[in-house]
Amino acid sequence: MDLITVREVRTPTTRGELRFGPGELPLGGGTWLYSEPQPGLTGLVDLTTLGWAPLQVVGDVLSIAATCTLAELTRLPAEPGWAAHPLVRQCAESLLASFKIWNTATVGGNVATSLPAGAMTSLLSTLDAVAVVWTPDGGERREPVVELVTGVRENTLRHGEVLRSLEVPLGSLRSRTGFRRVSLSPLGRSGTLVTSRTAPDGEWVLTVTAGTTRPEQLRFDEVPGERALADALARVDTWYDDPHGAPDWRRHVSALFAHELRAEALSPAPTPPARPFVHRPGPARSAGTPTRGGTA
Repeated sequence: MDLITVREVRTPTTRGELRFGPGELPLGGGTWLYSEPQPGLTGLVDLTTLGWAPLQVVGDVLSIAATCTLAELTRLPAEPGWAAHPLVRQCAESLLASFKIWNTATVGGNVATSLPAGAMTSLLSTLDAVAVVWTPDGGERREPVVELVTGVRENTLRHGEVLRSLEVPLGSLRSRTGFRRVSLSPLGRSGTLVTSRTAPDGEWVLTVTAGTTRPEQLRFDEVPGERALADALARVDTWYDDPHGAPDWRRHVSALFAHELRAEALSPAPTPPARPFVHRPGPARSAGTPTRGGTA
């Protein structure tokens, strides 16, 4: 869609050039910006010209640039011990987008758009990722992704702030994960998406997205009993209502998935394949390989 109200597109190359006037918004892949009218939008500031490395291992975190595309993320090679690696592909494919979209849509854009079915929000919430946000005064703040998204198209980002990167603790990538998803049609929007993560220290985390207006996360010191899990789920009250599913249906299937994932977590961990399959849409790009060291 043509954005007929846009009068200027700026292409900063340094943080000092990164500023926003009234009516200006950041541009990543643009897959949502160009999908519908944007009343009041007068200018775009292209973040892709800043040259951020898509993926970096920095200390004990995997830093994912906000401008990292879905294609680049799915080409992330699995390091030894990264038991959670298959979750990347599982969540990315929940978007059900073509390879052309995967090569354009950005991880940060998916989170910042803050739709209930934002699959990158699902992935990063499950992995306890922290959002690094650049503030207009030259500083930065950090906030868990699970708290950054507060509702349907609502988040804590303020005008002039830029989502710089998403930091995933390497400990989360060493966790065992589970995944369940359902939609009302074979190629439909996610009705609910439920994930689990069993940390090396035994902590068990259940995350519900798509079926709720914002990410809902339940944390236990260990895999809970059936009653404890049911009681925790009963306290969730943000079930989403739209043409892709009624709240009572979403509540019901999410509970079914949660108990399946609980049982799965109690079973012996399967032996991971020697070379996990990774979906590779479009031509391979070397930028998909994370660098080590440097700054986020």
